[in-house]
Amino acid sequence: MIKRLFSGQINSITGAALLVALSSLISRFLGVFRDRILAGEFGAGDTLDIYYAAFRVPDLIFNLLVLGAISAGFIPIITCLIRDPLCRIRTMFSESPNREAWELVSNILNVLGLVLLVLSGLGILFAPGLTKLIAPGFSPEKQALTVALTRIMFLSPVFLGISSVLGGVLQSYKRFFVYSLAPIMYNIGIIVGALYFTPRWGIYGLAWGVVFGAALHMLIQLPAVISLGFRYQPIIDLKNSNFRRIAVMMLPRTMSLGISQINLVVITIIASTLASGSLTVFNFANNLQFFPVSIFGISFAVAAFPALAASAFDKKKLISDFSNIFRQILFFIMPAAVLLLTLRAQIIRVILGTGRFNWEDTIRTIDTLGFFIISLFAQAALPLLVRVFYARHNSKTPFYVGLIAAGVNVILSLWLPKLTFCREILGSGGEVINECMPLGVAGLGLAFSIASILNFIMLWLVLRSEIGNLDEARILISTVKFSAAAIAAGLAVQGMKLVVWPYIDMTRVWGVFTQGFIAGMSGILVYLAFCSLLKSEELFAFWQSFRKRIPWKKIDTGDHTEARGV
Repeated sequence: MIKRLFSGQINSITGAALLVALSSLISRFLGVFRDRILAGEFGAGDTLDIYYAAFRVPDLIFNLLVLGAISAGFIPIITCLIRDPLCRIRTMFSESPNREAWELVSNILNVLGLVLLVLSGLGILFAPGLTKLIAPGFSPEKQALTVALTRIMFLSPVFLGISSVLGGVLQSYKRFFVYSLAPIMYNIGIIVGALYFTPRWGIYGLAWGVVFGAALHMLIQLPAVISLGFRYQPIIDLKNSNFRRIAVMMLPRTMSLGISQINLVVITIIASTLASGSLTVFNFANNLQFFPVSIFGISFAVAAFPALAASAFDKKKLISDFSNIFRQILFFIMPAAVLLLTLRAQIIRVILGTGRFNWEDTIRTIDTLGFFIISLFAQAALPLLVRVFYARHNSKTPFYVGLIAAGVNVILSLWLPKLTFCREILGSGGEVINECMPLGVAGLGLAFSIASILNFIMLWLVLRSEIGNLDEARILISTVKFSAAAIAAGLAVQGMKLVVWPYIDMTRVWGVFTQGFIAGMSGILVYLAFCSLLKSEELFAFWQSFRKRIPWKKIDTGDHTEARGV
């Protein structure tokens, strides 16, 4: 069975999505464990601000060069090469099946590897100037440490670049199990850095943990790709037609990713001028809200991309697949948003409330997370929407739409943190405190949400104008059912919190966890019950797919089945 997990294809979109979602869940739990370690060891202060700022530029390099090529051009073209009958005929008598595809993989690896080595070298050389640009609010001492960590982390894009090409191959061959292990290994590497490297090397251990995680990300996928028939070739052919197609397709995608990276750079710049720990609070809140987005939004989008690429120009099939996948995403993301909103205080105290992470840090993270949740549905849907455009060889539209959304985000990020609001809050001892203060880092979360919703709306309208009706009537009916069930779940959570509260010690972590767990499980059960009463077809489709995957048998449904930062 283990061998089949590593080498077997998963042809069902929902089955593949479930596997990727499960691995994403494990990876995210490891990420939560990682954040708890960081919060307990360092709190929301200068040390983690330095760590997150140092991570920004190497991450920008990786996202621009690697993800642009992989998501926009590499997977569709490799998928075409391994499925195209003409390509199979041409390589039928070759010693290496799919020779043309493997030559392209070597070509991409060599070109991308050289470019990343050069850029990483330049990044190490010019790290002081880059640090002054992205963290102008840091003191000279903080900037010096940021430079040192940045130089170490510039090794990670090389490993992640190679790993992403390998992951693209595995996705094209529908080997989702090994592909899904890579982010788990990445988080394990960072955790090892926090637990074992940091006591020996101080803050530098955090940076070496990132590099170690990136190396594990690559190494876990390499044997599986070799087993598919890949043999490395030292070739660089810039005139290769498939290489040029990928280059042409990745340019707009790189520009699109550049927009999102500009958003993150702007956030880093602004956060560096706010109170100490603001950048850390933003990243903690972002990691928590990205938990459901990664598990449900990205997992379904990643699993569906090969099928979307295969049916991209069959409008009827494309609309059917899109509608089914989109409704499945909403089925999961709606209750996730409600649970995250109603239980955010409990979640943050249990996960981050340890060591040096104090009550003030908790309040700031709660506020920021609350604003992030507003756009959770849009964030979860965007990976799918964008991949529909990529499947149709259109990477320009996401770029232009993203440019508008980024502009809105930058403007709002400069304005919203300065807005002042007044409220009553509970102190750590249970007393009521009146306070008036600017939104601060929470304003960055609000700006991000508004821009994400705008991005979603514009992409939806453009896609509708291109391929016609997107099965909105069916989507609307399902959304109404999900919304009603989610509201009922939210009320159940709030009620159960009040019921449990008198019987537990809320000053203890176990008490906070108990209240949140019982209330959360009650909300989930109420949501499922309401979806069942409302005869949600997405609930029954999910259950049938889950039942089929329990024995881990191969379900060969072809492409006709209805339906991934620090």
